[in-house]
Amino acid sequence: MPTSTPRKRDQTFKRLPKGENGGVQLLLIHNVEHLGRQGDIVEVKPGFALNFLLPQGLATVATDHHKRMVDKHREKLRAIELEKLSEFRKQADELGKQSITIEANANDEGHLYGSVGPHEIVDSLKAAGFTLATDQIRLEGPLKELGLYTVKVHLHSEVDASVKVWVVPTVTADMAGKE
Repeated sequence: MPTSTPRKRDQTFKRLPKGENGGVQLLLIHNVEHLGRQGDIVEVKPGFALNFLLPQGLATVATDHHKRMVDKHREKLRAIELEKLSEFRKQADELGKQSITIEANANDEGHLYGSVGPHEIVDSLKAAGFTLATDQIRLEGPLKELGLYTVKVHLHSEVDASVKVWVVPTVTADMAGKE
Protein backbone atom coordinates (compact mmCIF):
# COMPACT_ATOMS: atom_id res chain seq x y z
CA MET A 1 0.00 0.00 0.00
CA PRO A 2 1.44 3.40 -0.95
CA THR A 3 2.26 5.80 1.84
CA SER A 4 0.19 8.93 1.87
CA THR A 5 1.87 12.28 1.53
CA PRO A 6 0.72 15.23 3.58
CA ARG A 7 -1.88 17.32 1.85
CA LYS A 8 -0.86 20.66 0.42
CA ARG A 9 -3.53 22.37 2.51
CA ASP A 10 -1.81 21.28 5.72
CA GLN A 11 1.38 22.92 4.50
CA THR A 12 -0.51 26.12 3.69
CA PHE A 13 -1.94 26.27 7.23
CA LYS A 14 1.58 26.07 8.67
CA ARG A 15 2.72 29.08 6.63
CA LEU A 16 -0.20 31.33 7.59
CA PRO A 17 0.52 33.39 10.73
CA LYS A 18 -1.67 32.50 13.70
CA GLY A 19 -3.47 35.17 15.65
CA GLU A 20 -4.10 35.42 19.38
CA ASN A 21 -7.42 33.57 19.13
CA GLY A 22 -6.15 30.72 16.95
CA GLY A 23 -7.31 32.20 13.64
CA VAL A 24 -5.23 33.41 10.72
CA GLN A 25 -3.79 36.92 10.64
CA LEU A 26 -4.25 38.70 7.33
CA LEU A 27 -3.66 42.18 6.01
CA LEU A 28 -6.63 43.56 4.06
CA ILE A 29 -5.76 44.83 0.60
CA HIS A 30 -9.31 46.12 -0.02
CA ASN A 31 -12.18 47.11 2.22
CA VAL A 32 -14.25 44.07 3.17
CA GLU A 33 -17.72 44.82 4.48
CA HIS A 34 -18.32 43.59 8.05
CA LEU A 35 -14.62 42.76 8.45
CA GLY A 36 -12.36 45.80 8.08
CA ARG A 37 -10.86 48.52 5.97
CA GLN A 38 -7.92 48.51 3.61
CA GLY A 39 -4.65 48.22 5.57
CA ASP A 40 -6.24 46.66 8.67
CA ILE A 41 -4.80 43.50 10.16
CA VAL A 42 -7.63 41.10 10.90
CA GLU A 43 -7.92 37.63 12.35
CA VAL A 44 -10.23 35.22 10.55
CA LYS A 45 -10.89 31.50 10.44
CA PRO A 46 -8.56 29.55 8.13
CA GLY A 47 -11.40 28.47 5.82
CA PHE A 48 -12.55 32.06 5.24
CA ALA A 49 -8.96 33.09 4.53
CA LEU A 50 -8.16 30.22 2.16
CA ASN A 51 -11.52 29.98 0.38
CA PHE A 52 -12.49 33.65 0.02
CA LEU A 53 -10.11 36.42 1.09
CA LEU A 54 -6.86 35.12 -0.42
CA PRO A 55 -8.25 33.76 -3.74
CA GLN A 56 -10.32 36.93 -4.33
CA GLY A 57 -7.24 39.10 -3.73
CA LEU A 58 -8.91 40.92 -0.85
CA ALA A 59 -6.17 40.13 1.67
CA THR A 60 -2.59 38.94 1.96
CA VAL A 61 -0.52 37.29 4.65
CA ALA A 62 0.32 39.77 7.41
CA THR A 63 4.12 39.66 7.41
CA ASP A 64 6.31 42.26 9.11
CA HIS A 65 7.33 43.54 5.67
CA HIS A 66 3.71 44.06 4.59
CA LYS A 67 2.91 45.80 7.88
CA ARG A 68 5.82 48.22 7.37
CA MET A 69 4.75 48.90 3.77
CA VAL A 70 1.19 49.70 4.87
CA ASP A 71 2.42 52.04 7.59
CA LYS A 72 4.64 53.78 5.04
CA HIS A 73 1.85 54.21 2.50
CA ARG A 74 -1.09 54.76 4.86
CA GLU A 75 -1.51 58.44 3.88
CA LYS A 76 -1.49 57.57 0.19
CA LEU A 77 -4.06 54.82 0.79
CA ARG A 78 -6.17 57.28 2.78
CA ALA A 79 -6.10 59.81 -0.08
CA ILE A 80 -7.12 57.11 -2.58
CA GLU A 81 -9.95 55.99 -0.28
CA LEU A 82 -11.20 59.58 0.12
CA GLU A 83 -11.16 60.00 -3.66
CA LYS A 84 -13.20 56.81 -4.11
CA LEU A 85 -15.59 57.97 -1.40
CA SER A 86 -16.14 61.32 -3.15
CA GLU A 87 -16.86 59.49 -6.43
CA PHE A 88 -19.40 57.27 -4.67
CA ARG A 89 -21.03 60.38 -3.17
CA LYS A 90 -21.27 61.97 -6.64
CA GLN A 91 -22.85 58.77 -7.95
CA ALA A 92 -25.26 58.81 -4.98
CA ASP A 93 -26.28 62.39 -5.85
CA GLU A 94 -26.89 61.38 -9.48
CA LEU A 95 -28.90 58.34 -8.38
CA GLY A 96 -30.94 60.53 -6.01
CA LYS A 97 -32.08 62.59 -9.01
CA GLN A 98 -33.24 59.49 -10.87
CA SER A 99 -36.80 58.35 -11.15
CA ILE A 100 -37.25 55.08 -13.01
CA THR A 101 -40.43 53.50 -14.30
CA ILE A 102 -40.98 49.76 -14.39
CA GLU A 103 -43.96 48.31 -16.20
CA ALA A 104 -45.58 45.24 -14.68
CA ASN A 105 -48.73 43.21 -15.25
CA ALA A 106 -51.32 43.99 -12.59
CA ASN A 107 -54.97 43.33 -11.83
CA ASP A 108 -57.66 46.02 -11.47
CA GLU A 109 -56.90 46.49 -7.74
CA GLY A 110 -53.24 47.28 -8.45
CA HIS A 111 -51.75 43.98 -7.26
CA LEU A 112 -48.99 42.67 -9.49
CA TYR A 113 -49.26 39.19 -10.99
CA GLY A 114 -45.56 38.73 -10.27
CA SER A 115 -43.29 41.08 -8.40
CA VAL A 116 -40.61 43.64 -9.04
CA GLY A 117 -37.26 42.78 -7.49
CA PRO A 118 -33.67 43.99 -7.55
CA HIS A 119 -33.00 42.48 -10.98
CA GLU A 120 -35.66 44.62 -12.69
CA ILE A 121 -34.48 47.74 -10.85
CA VAL A 122 -30.86 47.13 -11.90
CA ASP A 123 -31.97 46.62 -15.52
CA SER A 124 -33.89 49.93 -15.49
CA LEU A 125 -30.95 51.76 -13.94
CA LYS A 126 -28.63 50.22 -16.53
CA ALA A 127 -30.85 51.67 -19.26
CA ALA A 128 -30.45 55.05 -17.52
CA GLY A 129 -26.66 54.70 -17.59
CA PHE A 130 -25.87 53.33 -14.11
CA THR A 131 -24.03 50.04 -13.66
CA LEU A 132 -24.94 48.37 -10.38
CA ALA A 133 -25.08 44.85 -9.00
CA THR A 134 -28.32 43.33 -7.72
CA ASP A 135 -26.87 42.96 -4.22
CA GLN A 136 -26.51 46.74 -4.01
CA ILE A 137 -30.31 47.19 -4.18
CA ARG A 138 -31.78 47.06 -0.66
CA LEU A 139 -35.44 46.09 -0.65
CA GLU A 140 -37.44 45.09 2.41
CA GLY A 141 -39.24 42.64 0.16
CA PRO A 142 -40.32 42.37 -3.47
CA LEU A 143 -42.59 45.14 -4.76
CA LYS A 144 -46.01 43.55 -5.29
CA GLU A 145 -48.27 46.55 -5.91
CA LEU A 146 -48.44 49.49 -8.29
CA GLY A 147 -47.17 52.78 -6.93
CA LEU A 148 -44.14 54.89 -6.06
CA TYR A 149 -41.38 53.38 -3.96
CA THR A 150 -38.16 54.82 -2.59
CA VAL A 151 -35.49 52.16 -2.98
CA LYS A 152 -32.18 52.27 -1.13
CA VAL A 153 -28.99 51.62 -3.13
CA HIS A 154 -25.88 50.62 -1.16
CA LEU A 155 -22.81 52.00 -2.95
CA HIS A 156 -20.16 51.86 -0.21
CA SER A 157 -20.00 51.09 3.49
CA GLU A 158 -20.43 54.83 4.12
CA VAL A 159 -22.56 55.84 1.11
CA ASP A 160 -26.18 54.96 0.37
CA ALA A 161 -28.46 56.51 -2.23
CA SER A 162 -32.22 56.58 -2.76
CA VAL A 163 -33.93 56.03 -6.11
CA LYS A 164 -37.58 56.65 -6.86
CA VAL A 165 -39.15 53.64 -8.56
CA TRP A 166 -42.55 53.93 -10.20
CA VAL A 167 -44.28 50.60 -10.73
CA VAL A 168 -46.94 51.18 -13.40
CA PRO A 169 -49.31 48.82 -15.21
CA THR A 170 -48.23 47.47 -18.57
CA VAL A 171 -49.97 49.21 -21.45
CA THR A 172 -51.49 46.55 -23.68
CA ALA A 173 -52.78 46.89 -27.24
CA ASP A 174 -56.49 46.80 -26.17
CA MET A 175 -55.92 49.50 -23.52
CA ALA A 176 -54.19 51.73 -26.05
CA GLY A 177 -57.16 51.34 -28.43
CA LYS A 178 -59.70 52.41 -25.75
CA GLU A 179 -58.11 55.83 -25.24
